[in-house]
Amino acid sequence: MPHPADPTSDSTYDATYDSTSDPAGRTGTTTVRVAYGTTGLDVELPADRTTVVAPTHSEPAPDVPAALREALAHPVAGPPLRELVRPGQTVAISLCDATRPQPRELMVRAILAELEGIVTRADLVLLVATGTHRANTDAELRAMLGDDLVDTVRIVNHDSRDPDVLRWMGVHGDGVPVWLNRHWVDADVKVTTGFVEPHFFAGFSGGPKLVAPGLAGLETVLTLHDAARIGSERATWAVCEGNPVHDDVRAIAAATGVDFALDVVLNREQQVVRAFGGELLAMHAEAREVVRELSMQAVPDLFDVVVTSNSGFPLDQNLYQAVKGMTAAATVVRPGGLIVCVAECRDGFPDHGTFREVLASEDSPEALLEAISRRSETVPDQWQVQVLARVLARARVGVHTTHLSDEELRTAHLFLVEDVAAAVREELERVGPGARVCVLPEGPQTIAYVDAGRPG
Repeated sequence: MPHPADPTSDSTYDATYDSTSDPAGRTGTTTVRVAYGTTGLDVELPADRTTVVAPTHSEPAPDVPAALREALAHPVAGPPLRELVRPGQTVAISLCDATRPQPRELMVRAILAELEGIVTRADLVLLVATGTHRANTDAELRAMLGDDLVDTVRIVNHDSRDPDVLRWMGVHGDGVPVWLNRHWVDADVKVTTGFVEPHFFAGFSGGPKLVAPGLAGLETVLTLHDAARIGSERATWAVCEGNPVHDDVRAIAAATGVDFALDVVLNREQQVVRAFGGELLAMHAEAREVVRELSMQAVPDLFDVVVTSNSGFPLDQNLYQAVKGMTAAATVVRPGGLIVCVAECRDGFPDHGTFREVLASEDSPEALLEAISRRSETVPDQWQVQVLARVLARARVGVHTTHLSDEELRTAHLFLVEDVAAAVREELERVGPGARVCVLPEGPQTIAYVDAGRPG
């Protein structure tokens, strides 16, 4: 169970998160900076009615390369990475795609340094674990890894829809047909790299997710994300054991093999706080406990309005990803309340995939949930629609973005919020003098939960 946040710990408190004085000299307001794109967004709110919930403050590791090397050399469980690799072996490294803030270059360079004298760059393949996302462009890869690595190491964007790149691995977990990237399967040594944060239906990111869905075939991904699994009450934030999604993700990784895993925990500035290495499941379990302490924050009651983000760039690149921030808000909004999600969405819905099409296929969230539950086969991206529809069945959701119009958002059962502060004030006035607003400046980096025993 998460522990209630200490009100003096810079994590859960009333309107003091990065607050500034009102330049017009008015009293009773506070300015909260909410993660948005690369710049952030300042929102002025009534101080006496606003509660800000943020991750527990964590200083970055003083020497990140040293912390990564330490995790590789002194793992949580199992032998050090260097003892697992012999000269002449091939090494496959799985890493997150451009929608995630993983410090890929630092992590890959730490692995290279640790394996110096054993393998060369020619022995390596970096696999971008896209899942069903689009391939990353050359420019994105260079931003993610640096020119030197892009120019000297083989990099493969996983393609879940290309049968030529997939290998059949059998049925694992609860009847999941498993296809995995052949470059991963054929490697002598398999290393996952990622970062751990709460995940809205898989419990936590990182760890085994860098195998499946990250490097899995479309049939595997669709099974892992079917309506029954996503609809489970256990498929939610910070729950792994007994979560039908994460149970199967773990089972696939365990059955198909991972030789070493390296994950990091990030703070709200996306800086590395801790690094964990070693046997996949033991490493991930230890990292999860650290994240749980940093990100799970208690509040005394539900709120009439919740302002959330999707943690800024790169996580708020599109509306599909922004569903995570909306889901974080839904945990503490009153039924029938208002959620305002601040997400740049520079990549639109996005245009690739079927998220937009599935969202527009029914005229209400309830109809979407009903249609998805009736499907005999999973449609790509329906899981994100299913989660969003559940949120919309609980609360109204507006989006502050400069890249999608109100008309476009209406097709997704959402609406545009041009002025966040004005929308909040209007809703508070409509509800009445007892109405309160909660702000999640870092969105899904903070998972708020109601603890009725916590002082208001």
